[in-house]
Amino acid sequence: MGFLAFLILGLIAGAIAKAILPGRQGGGWIATLLLGVIGAMLGGWLGGIIFGADLSGFWSLESWLLAIGGSLVVLLIWGFIVGRGSRADS
Repeated sequence: MGFLAFLILGLIAGAIAKAILPGRQGGGWIATLLLGVIGAMLGGWLGGIIFGADLSGFWSLESWLLAIGGSLVVLLIWGFIVGRGSRADS
C-alpha cells in the first residue's frame, strides 16, 4: 500500500472510530488523521502479530477492520489521557 493510500485509510478509519465511540472527542481533521494513522499502524502491527494478517491491499476488508479497531483503541487511550487532565482542572 502506498503512502497516500495509507494516509487516506488512516483518515477514514479515524473518522469512523470517532463516529462509533459515544461522547464528544475534540480535534479537527488533523487530529483525526493522526489518530487514524497511529491506529492503522497499531492495528496493522497487532493484526500481523496475532492473526498473521496480510495488510498490503487498500481495498482489503481485513486492512480496514484492523485500522478501525486500532483507531478505536488509540481514541480510547486518548480520551483517558485528555479526560483525566480536564477533570483535575475542574
